[in-house]
Amino acid sequence: QLQFVESGGGLVQAGGSLRLSCAAAGGTLDYYVVGWFRQAPGSEREGISLIITSDASTYYADSVKGRFTTSRDKTRNTVYLQMNNLKPEDTAVYYCATDPRLRYGSFDTRDYNYWGRGSQVTVSS
Repeated sequence: QLQFVESGGGLVQAGGSLRLSCAAAGGTLDYYVVGWFRQAPGSEREGISLIITSDASTYYADSVKGRFTTSRDKTRNTVYLQMNNLKPEDTAVYYCATDPRLRYGSFDTRDYNYWGRGSQVTVSS
């Protein structure tokens, strides 16, 4: 069964950068859709980025477009979320997720059944 181990969260000042890692165990990420989601206190979980590993195509929510980049390292079986020019409103718990049945890009949390445990990202002003 596929499992994710996330790392890379932390505290950063506004304008700074962080990189989140989502390492997969129990299977390869070939032909998967891997999504990145975040959940701020009192808010619903929202999709912000995804990568379709078969062709490395990526998609971004408007709130992060131009600042965040999703990529995959096939040799490490890991997906990354590079976050630049961070803003206080980016403060949230960040999750990676996938589902072997998903074959199209989706930001709907109901389409994903395998989730990482989450990484806290805090951006101070």
